[in-house]
Amino acid sequence: MVSSLDALKEQLLSRSGRGATYGLERMQRALSVLGHPERGLPVVHVAGTNGKGSVCAMVEAIALSAGLRTGMFTSPHLCSLNERIRIDGAPIDDPSFAAALSPALQTPVTFFETMTLSAMRAMHDAAVDIAIFEVGLGGRLDATNVLADKRCTAIVSIAHDHTRLLGDTDRLIAIEKAGIVKQGTPLVLGPVSDEARDAIVSVARDRQAAPVWMVADDSVDGRIDIEPRGDSLDITTPAGTVEGAQVGLAGAHQRDNAAVACAVAMQLGIDTGAIADGLAQTTWPGRLESIRHQQVTVLLDCAHNEHAARALADATTTLDPARTRLIFGAMGDKAWGRMLRLVGPRAHTRYYCEPLPSLVGRKPAPPPQLAALLPGAVMPSPEAALTRALAEATPGETILVTGSIFLAGAVRSALQHTEREFVIPL
Repeated sequence: MVSSLDALKEQLLSRSGRGATYGLERMQRALSVLGHPERGLPVVHVAGTNGKGSVCAMVEAIALSAGLRTGMFTSPHLCSLNERIRIDGAPIDDPSFAAALSPALQTPVTFFETMTLSAMRAMHDAAVDIAIFEVGLGGRLDATNVLADKRCTAIVSIAHDHTRLLGDTDRLIAIEKAGIVKQGTPLVLGPVSDEARDAIVSVARDRQAAPVWMVADDSVDGRIDIEPRGDSLDITTPAGTVEGAQVGLAGAHQRDNAAVACAVAMQLGIDTGAIADGLAQTTWPGRLESIRHQQVTVLLDCAHNEHAARALADATTTLDPARTRLIFGAMGDKAWGRMLRLVGPRAHTRYYCEPLPSLVGRKPAPPPQLAALLPGAVMPSPEAALTRALAEATPGETILVTGSIFLAGAVRSALQHTEREFVIPL
């Protein structure tokens, strides 16, 4: 008899104190013990500094529109651990989660590896038609890279984050992310620098991965073009064109993500009608997510590095700073100063807080230092910041919440009056 899910989650939480370690040997041994639940999973594998979660969500919505049974694995979660594993577009239900998590806990692996094993088992048990896996960190040594039956891989973006582990140049970061590329498997690239593109294509050629398609670039096997038409897009790939596509996720940066998702779907043989329907229907919490609270709009975004903060700043140019308040908190190992300089001017009043207490090996950016950079109120918690911002906001104002996925999750839970499960960095 399977233990209760709460008890299993407590066992899982005990593994978080080990920190994150990278390499595939533990996963390979664990999969052997578990009878290789990953075998036979038809995988879409998505890497990238930013945007990979959005691309996964779009591919999921497209596949569902095509009538396929889907599984999706992403990290970290906003509010509930169940969010990390989705079956047919919804967080995994408790009985299925318990059935997948219980055997995974019998193997001596890390927290993230346990979740990855659980996702593979859950998708195997659900007999999904497509298994969409988001890379946790990097690619080459990420636990998800034990997946073998890849139908398509994608690298959405290359920017500087986690440089201690991945390197501090576009080339080095790109090589790590290109580690997901497999022989004979199509690869789709978002708009990346020439340096990153050359590094990724070199890996792809060495591994005989083909074809390689890329957004707005002629130097690979196939070019993906985006043609804006009012509030819609025409997305053209070597396999065809999706005309008049509406993108359900807000922000101009989602156009590039939509192009990557469209190309992935075409590599899977999904028709253009289902692609258009799926793009329009995509939702992804915490990505420029608008939540109405009384007469105030709370805009949640998980931007947690400089690249994402710049995209957010571009996406919010229509906000009137005189009618906008900012709740900001970031982890201390991020470029929080540059992030704040990008999004801080979007608001006339700012509230600073720690996204969450210190994690293993990580500390938050000190709110007093944020306030010294751009004036604002130092608050003891995300919940306190939200309470004060709502109390001081006038009808019609917007409260922009950003700087960390952990902050977005805390505020989202508070708005929805739901209990937030333990927070783990991966």
